[in-house]
Parts: sequence; structure tokens; C-alpha cells
Amino acid sequence: MVKHDGTDGLTIRPYRPEDRDEVADICLRTGAAGADATGMYSDDTLVPDVTALPYVEFAPDLAFVVDDGKRVLGYLVGVADNDAFIEWSKRVWAPVFAERHPEPGPPTGRAPAIPEELLIWVGLNPEATRIPEADDYPAQLHINLLPELQGLGFGRKLVDTFRAELAKRGVPALYLAVDATNKGALAFYARLGFHELPSSSPEHPLFGIATAP
Repeated sequence: MVKHDGTDGLTIRPYRPEDRDEVADICLRTGAAGADATGMYSDDTLVPDVTALPYVEFAPDLAFVVDDGKRVLGYLVGVADNDAFIEWSKRVWAPVFAERHPEPGPPTGRAPAIPEELLIWVGLNPEATRIPEADDYPAQLHINLLPELQGLGFGRKLVDTFRAELAKRGVPALYLAVDATNKGALAFYARLGFHELPSSSPEHPLFGIATAP
């Protein structure tokens, strides 16, 4: 693993189709409440097929990556209108997902933070991401950084980049869901000024923020 002690050579740029495999890999390697989920599920494609790849399929223009000139080390994916994303997912992504992940596989011996049955259910039921506050918080995001990129300020920069792009499009605010066991992520979003939404719960934390400062 290359350790980056500074930001030289690291840039944020728009997602490109050729980044797809690296985004999926980062999603897997951070898919257990920030830790590596490789080998945790019966199929290593399950986590990115739920939380990363449908977003770059639906809205590649709202995906951004951190690049060190050789590879992608982090990404943010999101949508401007989550309700529209849900309807697209029902028509386009969920049928493909069902073919790839028809049922949970055999246990791997590593207990996942999110049971495989639940993760597959979410993939098959896009409605799971609809929130009561959708009119006020229509956009949604997912962000993941490899460990060597964390602590360098790129998480904040990615979120700021996404917020600015949404603001240009007239989108007022965004929301995100956080794994309740990921204490680092909870602290990170609090530092950025995210606030809990009324429908948030201790088991399923939901946070929102306006797109304009």
C-alpha cells in the first residue's frame, strides 16, 4: 500500500467509464463500516452492486474520484433526484441485480456488518432508499476513501465538489445514510455540518445538508 503523506499529485476529477472497476474495488475494500469487506459475502460484487455501481450507471456526471495519476483512491457517487433514481432502479438495475444475486450464498465464516440477506433485499427493493424528507432533500450520495487517502481533506473536498455541482443545478439539499457502527463516518459528517433528519433513528442514521454554504 502506498502511503500518501501529502496531497502532491492527488487530484479530484470527474468519473470516467474506465474508473468503474477501481470504484467497485474501493467500495468493497471499505464496505464493512469502513473496513475491508473482501471475502465477507458469498460474492465480492454484492457490495458495489448495491452501493456504488448503480449510481455511476444512472448519473456518471455526478460521480467524482480522487486520482494520484496512476489509480483511483477514493470516490463520491450520487444522484440529484433520488426518487427518479429509485424509479430507474426498479426498471433497469433491479432486474439485472436479481440475475446476479438471486439469493444469499453460503456463509463465508466472516460475519458481515450487514447480513447478506438484508443487502440483497436492499438491492432488489430500491424503495428502501426513499425518505419522507425527499421533497426538501432530493439528492443522495455515497463516498468512500481508501485508508491511505483518509485524513488528507479529500472527503470534505469531494462533498464540497458534489454540493457545488448540485447547487448549480438548482438542487437545494442532499441526504445520506450512515452505517450506525461506523463511528468515524458519523464524526466526519458532523464536522462537515450535516444534521440528523427527522426520520433518522439510532439504527438507521440519516443526515442532510444544504447544497449552498
